[in-house]
Amino acid sequence: MKLGRFIVIEGLEGAGKSTVCGLVATALTQAGISEVLQTREPGGTQLGEQLRLLIQQGLPDEPLQATAELLLLYAARAQLVEQVIKPALARGAWVVGDRHDLSTQAYQGGGRGIAEQVLNSLRDAVLGPFRPDLTLYLDISPAKGLQRVAQRGSFDRMEQESLLFFQRVRARYLALATDDPQIVIVSAEHSRAQIAQQIQQIITTWLSRN
Repeated sequence: MKLGRFIVIEGLEGAGKSTVCGLVATALTQAGISEVLQTREPGGTQLGEQLRLLIQQGLPDEPLQATAELLLLYAARAQLVEQVIKPALARGAWVVGDRHDLSTQAYQGGGRGIAEQVLNSLRDAVLGPFRPDLTLYLDISPAKGLQRVAQRGSFDRMEQESLLFFQRVRARYLALATDDPQIVIVSAEHSRAQIAQQIQQIITTWLSRN
């Protein structure tokens, strides 16, 4: 049986990742892919969802340290990859992920300032050679992204970080995307219709080459 493919959607808060995940899944289905599974990180398993709550909400009387946050993210990721993603790919399903390891490189590396060597060593220890087949990075200015989040309601723990924090995250995303041919940068500041058109074109072109 032919293995499935793993496509990841990345971006700052307010970039529209969930919407684009749906657009990609629809494009794959229309292209004849019989099983398309959507996941999210952190989350996607019982353990992952519990860790997601802890990471997003924090603890009332104990700040979550950067290294502890990093390890919680990898615990959730390891569970999702081994329990959900790899089995799906093995049976021929295609997986569309709302965030994956690039988020950690950008947020914990660029935002928190954790050394790249630490991140890469942990990634290699947890994931080995496992990587997405395609990543779409939805680029948006931090100010505009946070403005969109504010319109949705209250901010979670990560969304409460400073504008400077998200500027560092964006800078790391762009640096990593520029160096990796498997990452496609998509402007997320256009209208929903324009973004949908971009996504359809990207997926159609990518499928024709793969």
